[in-house]
Amino acid sequence: MNVIVNGVAVDGAPWPSPELAAVRELLRQRAVELGLLDSGNADGERIDAGIERLLAQEVQVPDPTGEECRRHYETHRKDYQSGDLVHARHILFQVTPGVRIPEIRARAEQTLAEVLAQPDRFTALARELSNCPSGHQDGNLGQIGRGDTVPEFEQAVFRLGPTGILREVVKTRHGFHVVAVDQRIAGETLPFEAVFDRIAERLKAQVEERALRQYVSILAGRAEIAGADLESASSPLVQ
Repeated sequence: MNVIVNGVAVDGAPWPSPELAAVRELLRQRAVELGLLDSGNADGERIDAGIERLLAQEVQVPDPTGEECRRHYETHRKDYQSGDLVHARHILFQVTPGVRIPEIRARAEQTLAEVLAQPDRFTALARELSNCPSGHQDGNLGQIGRGDTVPEFEQAVFRLGPTGILREVVKTRHGFHVVAVDQRIAGETLPFEAVFDRIAERLKAQVEERALRQYVSILAGRAEIAGADLESASSPLVQ
């Protein structure tokens, strides 16, 4: 579908939306108007470079102040926390093609009963029975953060409760796990100084997005555009 901007037809097919195609052409024409881009048949890279020069010249966004960053930090503290961690061990009874799952589950249940009765047997049984390479390290998985393991295992080890051997076998896509949670480390709010740069980048990006939308809106307001509706566009107009 073609988009027409000030009488110039643009092929919208390569673009995610006709609105993006229209915006690029608007910016290209403005860059040519200001002498920042040759009016001839420039290739894509030259057009991109010309648009970058245009935006650098016409859309200038100040850096957020320290006070603005601090205010954002105070109202969005949950966004700046270190993740929860657990220190865990496990004994894996792996499910592989051809095995009888009820038998594997029964072995895991039997092992769980044994380590609940004699917790100090966990290390030896991990070395003897686990199908995970961690068995050679007494079943030790080290510190685990959210996203480090499959969701089923994560849900089990991060569920609130006391440390120690979990009282139920954990089933995952890999098999059946007998699990011990040795330590839980709650996430903490990171100090402002440690996240200042991240906050500043986030705030500046938000201001840039608003400024770009306003700039494009001004250009569109004095242009003739067919085949694209910039007023209803909800996605970023500049990529």
